[in-house]
Amino acid sequence: MKAAELISALSSKLGTTSQSELADALGVTVGTLSNWKNRDEDLSALQVASALAKSRSAAVRKSQFETIQPIVELYSINRCESAQSAGWLVFDGGAGANLYAKGLRDALRESHGIYIFYDSRGRALYVGKAREQSIWKEMNLAYNRKRDIQKISLVRHPERNQEFKPGYEKLRQPKDTQLELFDLACYFSAYRVDDGMIDDLEALMVRGFVNDLLNVRMETFAHAR
Repeated sequence: MKAAELISALSSKLGTTSQSELADALGVTVGTLSNWKNRDEDLSALQVASALAKSRSAAVRKSQFETIQPIVELYSINRCESAQSAGWLVFDGGAGANLYAKGLRDALRESHGIYIFYDSRGRALYVGKAREQSIWKEMNLAYNRKRDIQKISLVRHPERNQEFKPGYEKLRQPKDTQLELFDLACYFSAYRVDDGMIDDLEALMVRGFVNDLLNVRMETFAHAR
């Protein structure tokens, strides 16, 4: 087999459109690829095997580098009302926002993967996935979703205009109070994840921190579904 034939076949199978793309996919330099292409003699079985091994190694490296990519970590939530006051957004990335916030919102809109909400001490509260929808959309939906899971004892104080009475005159008892995720979450992180790994990564995080998170559903791994 001529080297040019092998290179043409590999390019077709790998779906590359240029020499640099093919070289990157094969894990070699463009110069090495050009040297192969210019050879007149047939490739030996060992040379073909070497080319395939390089391609496999390059695919593994690419998978390792691109399977999980951090978008933002421990970003402070500064909630604002969504359009038509339909709910809360975790931060304002609209026309009046700064460039950093706009860029982050755009990156979250373009990505699928995993997001994590944290409390004021930076402890993880909730892990969610965004596979069908963007991280931006799914994260904001989760932020507003009603959950009957988090209750703490709080004292309810009057919000209307009335005279203050100290506790020794009118004792107000702490009562169980339902809090929503938007009451608790202060920071979030988001990670772009390869589609095939989103479910398993969520399952790993939920199961690994099962007693610390507010997640109700116990996710399973792919082989157990």
